[in-house]
Amino acid sequence: MDGFEAIAASAVPLTGGYGGETYAVSAAGEDAVLRLYVRQPTRAAVDVSLMRLVRGLLPVPRVLDAKPEVSDEGPPYVLTERLPGVNLETYLETAGEAQRQRVGEQLGELLVKLSGMPFLSFGEFTGRELVISPFGSGSDGLMEWFDLHVEDMGLTRDQVEAFHAVIDDADELAASGVDRVCLVHSDFNPKNLLVDPGTAEITGLIDWEFAHAGSPYTDLGNLLRFCDDPVLGEAVLRVVRSTGPALGDRLVDRGRVADLWALIDLASRPAANPVAAAAHALITRIADTADLSGGRIWPDVVH
Repeated sequence: MDGFEAIAASAVPLTGGYGGETYAVSAAGEDAVLRLYVRQPTRAAVDVSLMRLVRGLLPVPRVLDAKPEVSDEGPPYVLTERLPGVNLETYLETAGEAQRQRVGEQLGELLVKLSGMPFLSFGEFTGRELVISPFGSGSDGLMEWFDLHVEDMGLTRDQVEAFHAVIDDADELAASGVDRVCLVHSDFNPKNLLVDPGTAEITGLIDWEFAHAGSPYTDLGNLLRFCDDPVLGEAVLRVVRSTGPALGDRLVDRGRVADLWALIDLASRPAANPVAAAAHALITRIADTADLSGGRIWPDVVH
């Protein structure tokens, strides 16, 4: 790309995504985002294809330029436009009830669109053609996934036994749900969404590095994982139920079951990360109460 060195020279690190790999830059007179793929170089081709696949259906940035191929000339990169808006996580801290309800409705609409983009099999994407490959270790079952990570969570024997019982119930509930496969963002929460603070309109869904073909309940579970706002949460659920593909009853519980995979992974990471610390606290509450809700109460009134 002509002028790439000048663009890189203007780079300012951004939070989100992989630390140290995402930068705000100026390209051809407009604000842009430069993402370098150092840790996962083969992911660049997947992200380019995904953004082009959903462009016009979901609020993703235009791809301005990309070098997705792995080579000896430096890491692959993707240059996209920088979408307007502020981080939704920050916006919700001061948003009023009407604004939070409007945001929740839009989040529900995005979840409906994602759950309506079908694939034929579960797995992770590889290459430009988005070939689906089976997940790696732990994909045999949720119990195996938990046992693979349990040593890093510091749970007592009683807590482990209680969590095993929760997983047994979770597996039973999962078996009764729909078995459709759809596009999953897999990090669908306010830190990866942008909003216009003047209109409360969602302007961006960013950071697609964990996207895969999976369960239509996964993104819902991710969004509700730490949600304690009934105004926003109930608006999400209302839209998903009324306008989306049929997903059965007990949507909140089904979302929590689907989210257990990511929650277990996060809880096994170092507690210095605040998200990992929150995940560990939630896993501990689930084990202490032997209940999937782990003390998360408000959605239970809206099944």
